[in-house]
Amino acid sequence: MRASRRDLIALAAVATAVGTRRAEAQAAPEPLFAVPATTVPILGESRVFPVRRIYCIGRNYAAHAIERGSDPSREPPFFFQKPTDAIQTVAVGAVAEHPYPSLTKNYHHEIELVAALHVGGVNIPAERALDHVYGYALGLDMTRRDLQNGMAAEKKPWEIGKSFDHAAIIGPIRPVAQVGHLRKGAIALSVNGTVRQNSDLDKMIWSVAEQIAKLSEAFALAPGDLIYSGTPENVGPVVRGDVLLGTLDGLPDLSVRIV
Repeated sequence: MRASRRDLIALAAVATAVGTRRAEAQAAPEPLFAVPATTVPILGESRVFPVRRIYCIGRNYAAHAIERGSDPSREPPFFFQKPTDAIQTVAVGAVAEHPYPSLTKNYHHEIELVAALHVGGVNIPAERALDHVYGYALGLDMTRRDLQNGMAAEKKPWEIGKSFDHAAIIGPIRPVAQVGHLRKGAIALSVNGTVRQNSDLDKMIWSVAEQIAKLSEAFALAPGDLIYSGTPENVGPVVRGDVLLGTLDGLPDLSVRIV
């Protein structure tokens, strides 16, 4: 029995649909499992900031460079990264519990301004770099100092001292539209009520704009990138039970208890 023209058209349509579904399945393979997205709250908004990468600059205050045994002159900056899932967010007014990490007996605090990018690019001119910043947050670059120093002494990568679970503490991001660009302002950290770090953003060797420009020479920056912009002098150890309080003019306070 011969198929009618209508039947042939219907069969062709089914074949096309099946082929399309197969092509779509091949183009979008199903993930084996889901990986949670890392986000940071935005102050005063229901939206959150998705994190793509975390960059950090080393020894960006002259006094801190000296205490770390480095030359504070304006030599080219150096950067390192932390894994995205090292983020630990802290809500406004909260004292978050921060776990003391494994392997270390010399765990240090480093209070820092964090810049959050919503526009990427390569070879970004410093004079236009701040256009790429969505907002700012207060952060703690936590460091297993003994592990960092030990690896550095052996001339090996010291990632283990910087890149571990909960190593990138951060408060809510305050948009530039609310706070402007933070070029100066008091930044401080106290431990159990005693001030340890106390400086001003204008003492950074490399400004946020210059950091973005230099980073974009080495990496293609993208929306979702965070830049921890360096810590002032007097970094030091913390132990279980210590309460840390970070402050920076224009941003919410940041507080954690080491547990």
